[in-house]
Formats: sequence, structure tokens, C-alpha cells
Amino acid sequence: MTKEKLIEQINVLKKNKNAIILAHYYQESDIQDIADFVGDSLALAQWAAKTTADIIVLCGVHFMGETAKILSPDKRVFIPDMKAGCSLAESCPADEFGAFVHAHPDHTVISYVNTTAAVKALTDIVVTSTNAKVIVESLPEDEKIIFGPDKNLGDYINKLTGRDMLLWDGVCHVHEQFSLERILELKKEYPSALLLAHPECPGYLLQIADHVGSTSSILKFATQSDNRQFIVATEAGILHQMQRENPDKEFIPAPPEDSTCACNECFYMKMNTLEKLYLCLKNERPEIFVDEETRIKAVKPIERMLELSSKHGL
Repeated sequence: MTKEKLIEQINVLKKNKNAIILAHYYQESDIQDIADFVGDSLALAQWAAKTTADIIVLCGVHFMGETAKILSPDKRVFIPDMKAGCSLAESCPADEFGAFVHAHPDHTVISYVNTTAAVKALTDIVVTSTNAKVIVESLPEDEKIIFGPDKNLGDYINKLTGRDMLLWDGVCHVHEQFSLERILELKKEYPSALLLAHPECPGYLLQIADHVGSTSSILKFATQSDNRQFIVATEAGILHQMQRENPDKEFIPAPPEDSTCACNECFYMKMNTLEKLYLCLKNERPEIFVDEETRIKAVKPIERMLELSSKHGL
């Protein structure tokens, strides 16, 4: 089936089944273009919580589908490829994280949204890279905090807030692989370019960045800036939206250590395709399920995040 025919059939199925397509910025461009909403993890969670659709197709990775199901248990939630996981979520098994939490019973537990439903069920507050700083700062200065699973984001928030959160030792394989040497070479090649970096990147990279923020923050900064060139240190999927909103600006993807690659992509995110999206809507599978006991525990820290985000205008 041609791309045009796939797009036509997806739109027909979506209308007939009262379905909504939510896509992360890291999805391939064709999926971003056909989605009803494209956003970062916080925005996707907010949309999942308020949609009136009967079916949610989450074009992202597995934990995002779980989050949508946790927030909308009365909806049917699908993802195009069930194997689309997350290295960061996988770095934090629920049993090991549970033992870590149990060993520090006097700590408030903050978990990044890039975690499984089972880990969220062990959590007091969920955060995203958009709201992590604000939420940490909303807690008393002397409060003991566990932050997991991303140690780079946790370290960055510690530096911003002056906190001393206890960090879980997890990383995102995409953001951990950026080459400082090659980025410095790019800065010499493009001396007027500003470096934009996601806080999941290692600290040594964040130190030389001109702007550090979530995917939505990076997009907003580039759109509002008068600068014309940007080196972008996050998953390359965001470049599609950046270029679409700023056709007169140049965006250069920051390269990983692998010298054969010019950009850095999450192979999990790229597992979703237009054809898989079509088949997902047509066959109504694969479907996301979260057992009710886990869901009830996991929804509380997510709702607390959404409440705090709304309170601070995020």
C-alpha cells in the first residue's frame, strides 16, 4: 500500500472508531504529520487525561502507552509496536527499585515518567523533564528525596536546586551516546550556532550548552530565538517539528560516538511506522493493559504531577 493510501485509510479508521492519535516528537515524520497531537511526555499525558475519544493510539514507546491507560482506564489504548521499549525504563526494574526505596524509608520518591507502571506504583510524584525542577522546588528544602531512574537529569536538577537527591543509576542510551568531541568540532564549523541540549545528556555536555530543556522547551527556545543556526543534542525526531515551525532556520543534529552516524536516533521510537499504525487501528492491537491494583497506585503520583504542573502553568 502506498503512503498516500495508508494515510487515507488511517484517517478513515480514526473517524469511524472515534480514535485519537497521540505522537511523541521522536516519532518518524510521517507519523508526526498524521497525528492529532504531537508533544513531549508531559503534553501526551495531559492529552490522554482529557480526551473524549474511545480509542487512544499512542505513537511512542511502551511506558507512554501505560501512562495513557493509567490516566484513562475507560479508554482502549494501543501502540503500533509492543516491542517499542525504553532503555531508561529498562534500567530500573521494579523489584530492584522497590528494594532501593525500602532501604530508604524516610525519603520521598520522585520517578521520571520514563518508567514502567510498576515503578510508578512505588512512587510519590512522577515528573518529566519539563516540570522536574518546579516539582522538586515545591518540596521543603530539607526533604529527603530519591530520584530515579535518570542520573543525568537528577544530577542536573540537583545542581539547579541545590538539593542532594539520592539518584538511581540509570541513563537514556540516546542521550548518553552524544560525542563531546564531535559536538565541539561542529561548534567550530558553525561558530554562530547555539547548542540546545536535553537534560538527559551527561553533565559535561550540559555545561557547554546554550540552552538546556525538554523537547518542548528546546522547540520553543529555537522558535523564539533570533539566532539562525542551532546544534540540537537530543533525539533527531524533534528536528522535523523544529524545521516545520522554523523553515528559515538551520538545525544541525548532534552526532553520537559512532562516527558513521550524522544524528542520534532512538531505535525504539523508530519501530513505529505508518503501516504498523494502520494495522494497529484496523485490527485493534496490540493493546495496552495495566492491572487495576497497579493502576490505582500508579495514577496517584501521575495526578499529583499534573496538578503541580497546572498550578505552575506548565
